Amino acid sequence: MSEPTRTEAGPSEGPDGNQPGPRRAAGAEGEVTSWVRRALIAAAVVALGVWVSLPTLAIIVALVVMIFMHELGHYVTAKAAGMKVTEFFLGFGPRLWSFRRGETEYGIKAIPAGAYVRIIGMSNLEEVDPADEDRTYRQKPYWRRMSVALAGSTMHFLMAIALFFSVISLVGQRDATSPRWTVGTVSPGSAAEAAGLQAGDRIVAVDGVPFADFQALSSELRGRAGDEVDLRVVRDGRELTLEATIGATERAGESVGFLGVGAEFPTTRVDPLTGIVESVQATGETMWLSVKSLGSFFSPDGLSGYVETLTGGDPRSDGEAPAGDDRIVSVVGAVQLASQSADIAAALYFLFAINVFLGVFNLAPLLPFDGGHVAIATYERIRSRKGRRYFADVSKLMPVTYAVVALLAFVFVSSVYLDIVDPVSLQ
Repeated sequence: MSEPTRTEAGPSEGPDGNQPGPRRAAGAEGEVTSWVRRALIAAAVVALGVWVSLPTLAIIVALVVMIFMHELGHYVTAKAAGMKVTEFFLGFGPRLWSFRRGETEYGIKAIPAGAYVRIIGMSNLEEVDPADEDRTYRQKPYWRRMSVALAGSTMHFLMAIALFFSVISLVGQRDATSPRWTVGTVSPGSAAEAAGLQAGDRIVAVDGVPFADFQALSSELRGRAGDEVDLRVVRDGRELTLEATIGATERAGESVGFLGVGAEFPTTRVDPLTGIVESVQATGETMWLSVKSLGSFFSPDGLSGYVETLTGGDPRSDGEAPAGDDRIVSVVGAVQLASQSADIAAALYFLFAINVFLGVFNLAPLLPFDGGHVAIATYERIRSRKGRRYFADVSKLMPVTYAVVALLAFVFVSSVYLDIVDPVSLQ
């Protein structure tokens, strides 16, 4: 919903034709208030930078950019269609800072839960100045309305393609199957540290048995807890043998062997043309996986499993996890997961997946999603006859819309709660 426009009565003029002193003082007070708000925003940004780590701050900025680009898509296509856009804000609630350019007010609001672009006349329920009626969303041709409604998700899909391309053609992918892997990290107090392993070493054999890659080595050591082994290691081009006693750790309730090294893999890149093709394919495949995941989560079994998880029950039955066991994470969980990424490529992959998910999610054919506007525009197109436009009565959809909003509010609040009390992990 849009906020009421705040207007002031025109100033009366003094004998010299200028505005009287009290009005100028009010303007000065408003300017001071504006600077105070800007100072508060700057202080909040600095405090956030001090409170969180640099990778976490980078992820938060990336999420803000994603939200901004979604709304920018709506804004640009609406402007191109000749629609009147009155507001473009990041956040909701009270204004913190804003400025006006032409007929549009741009700014930041207090609650950082998203963003919005206000286009006049989105439905038959909104009253519009008759002089602006021809610039409303509802009066524009079908293809123009579709371009605006689809623009947000399109921006997410384009960002996803760009992110995937950046990984496979620019940053490079870690090749976990390469035999040229090396030790990247050594866990303090581990068997690896006791044996004298160092970053840059490459373990080529255990007790004389060679292993093709790191995964094969890990599989072997998982069953060797407590065993004394000879590690053949390549260090700075020469081979040496180190003795180690494999430690143990708990994984999924099972005691397994633990050497205590993190692997560093060589990176591979593909040529730009191949990168574009693979990026489009990966985006399409992930879109389908997102559709299936959403259908599974919002199914009766999925929602019941989510409620059991929320209430502290065990969502599993007969040893199997129902559809709702893979819970939806909030923005808090997204930041947690992305911050745990091992390197920049992993973080970019995660942002890729978020973009695809948000793009698909926004296409749900119900209001207030963008897909709801797509569905209404298509329904109006089908019902229109012989050049006579049909306008859907959105008031009939309001009960369903309220139910959808209530469900979204429940999932949003509960997922934030879960991500705080039971943080998600990549492990």
